[in-house]
Amino acid sequence: MSATAASVQAGAAPSARRAERSGVAAEGGGTPARRPGRPRAEGHDARILAAAVELLERGEEVTVSRVVELSGVSRAALYRRWPSMTDLLAAALDVGREAPRIPLGDDLLAALLAAYTTGSAGAGYTEERFRLRLRLAMTDRKLAQAYWRSHVARRRGGVAALLAEGVRRGELRDDLDIDACIDLINGVFYYQFVVRGVNFDDPAAVARCENAVRVAWRGMAADPPAADAAPEEDE
Repeated sequence: MSATAASVQAGAAPSARRAERSGVAAEGGGTPARRPGRPRAEGHDARILAAAVELLERGEEVTVSRVVELSGVSRAALYRRWPSMTDLLAAALDVGREAPRIPLGDDLLAALLAAYTTGSAGAGYTEERFRLRLRLAMTDRKLAQAYWRSHVARRRGGVAALLAEGVRRGELRDDLDIDACIDLINGVFYYQFVVRGVNFDDPAAVARCENAVRVAWRGMAADPPAADAAPEEDE
């Protein structure tokens, strides 16, 4: 695969590279904050993202020149939206991905398992895109960090809310480190993709993940109230 984060940065303008080095981070899907000046033209964001996705799926390098050529959007318009090509690539890799909706019903563990094993990542988000993102992120730490800031972090809200509700109900420990627990649960599923190389059409993979999450849940569970000591019998 030739589309790497290193190759996309080679086409970035100096101003974009300076923005990246200064720590300018995109919020909400990789799009930087609105700046003073002319209003944005309708549809530019979608056209830029569509061009980047097309290049990714063809296995081509995602360069400024190729994105401008395919999208018909100017370089200036591109840089107004994404401070670096790394941020654009992160946004393109997330196109079609949706955050899971997790109902906070009576059985929180069942809702958590359903969100991970039966919930859809989004109709427009393919397994191929997911695996491509893993490959590129493994070779470029800046891309992994940009993807985390703009996309992964915002999708953790549903699981965080479920775990917080478990703490509120007294089902989970009141000293629970929610962020660490989300990492633990996510790691169960990433291991299947990255190390075992399976997908979730495999019932055995789903069963392994469910069992692992149940083990994690038992570790997160609040200690049951101590039983009252039995009264001593009179002699």
